[in-house]
Amino acid sequence: MAVVTGVIVANLNFIQPIENLIATEFSLSKSVVGALAMVTQLGYAFGLLLIVPLGDIFDWYHLIQVMMVLSIGSLLLAYWAPNAGVFAVATTLVGITSVVPQIIIPYAGYLAPSLQRGKVLGVVLSGLLTGILLSRSFSGLLGSILPWQDIYLIAAVIDLVFLLIVHRYLPHDARGHQDLRYWPVIRTLPQLFLHQRALRGSAINGFCLFGMSNVLWSTLAFYLAAQYHLGSSVAGLLGLLGIAGVLAAPWIGNLVDQRSPRLTIGLSMVLSGLAFVIFWLVGFWLIGLIVGIILLDLGTQFSQVSNQAIVQSLNRQQSSRNNSVFMFSYFLGGSLGTLAATWAWSQAGWTGVCLVAAAFLVVALLGHLIIGEPETLTTD
Repeated sequence: MAVVTGVIVANLNFIQPIENLIATEFSLSKSVVGALAMVTQLGYAFGLLLIVPLGDIFDWYHLIQVMMVLSIGSLLLAYWAPNAGVFAVATTLVGITSVVPQIIIPYAGYLAPSLQRGKVLGVVLSGLLTGILLSRSFSGLLGSILPWQDIYLIAAVIDLVFLLIVHRYLPHDARGHQDLRYWPVIRTLPQLFLHQRALRGSAINGFCLFGMSNVLWSTLAFYLAAQYHLGSSVAGLLGLLGIAGVLAAPWIGNLVDQRSPRLTIGLSMVLSGLAFVIFWLVGFWLIGLIVGIILLDLGTQFSQVSNQAIVQSLNRQQSSRNNSVFMFSYFLGGSLGTLAATWAWSQAGWTGVCLVAAAFLVVALLGHLIIGEPETLTTD
């Protein structure tokens, strides 16, 4: 499950390192090819809202395979695309079908013993983060030695291999048939947010902590160029520091199980806040950036693993919908963090960026104090 989540989520990020190649191929401006990358993200957002809740209607085992087939089809369409219009449709479909990991996560939480749920989710989420980290390097490297279209063909072949593995080895869904209809299920999403205190707390914390993460990553290339006269390739290399989060995720999950999700959520805010203090005070030294990035990534992982453990410990019959609500809030926070940080950079430079992060942290602290998190996970 961890490997499959990493393989599928990687599809979402292939376009970013090869935007210039796509622009040249289709004679597009940078703003237009940037919009193509944006529609991939929008497709992902719609998939979170409209596809992930299907896990509460259909059995996970078959739904995962159907979505993987559609993912392969969308990658092949991107490979074949003869013009920018067809490629735009293809990359939107790539975004929509990249939500497969968000179907796998609640399934992993369902299969895991209740006292090991945090640890199991930590392992799966480490696979997810690894896929995100390596996807840009994979795409950028292949784009430098092969036609960029081949990236999507190779990804489709890899997905096909893992589809066969999933079909052979993934456990069958034992929940039984649920007599639910699609649109009534979709309409329950706001009610789930309003009526479950723990889900509200996780959604707000995820919104803020992923927002803080994107505040850095959306402006780091600007700061490196302005402060150090370094290119975007260095920003990509610094992104590999996220391996700290990959290694820590299972340990974080175990800490959630053995101690308290409220404790680990508190640690997520301490680490993320400390990271931006370091960015603000000593970010003009490269070592300060490196230490801050490691702390920020650990804070983001503490938040993600803890909140997923909380969300997946709620009502199992609606776990896919709960995950949809949480991940949509998470993704929305990341988008707002990108937008606000980019604007702040243009207005007040690095100090403005750090102030935006501080605003997200204040909201997270208010949510922590007012709504709170459970001291222990439910064991149903």
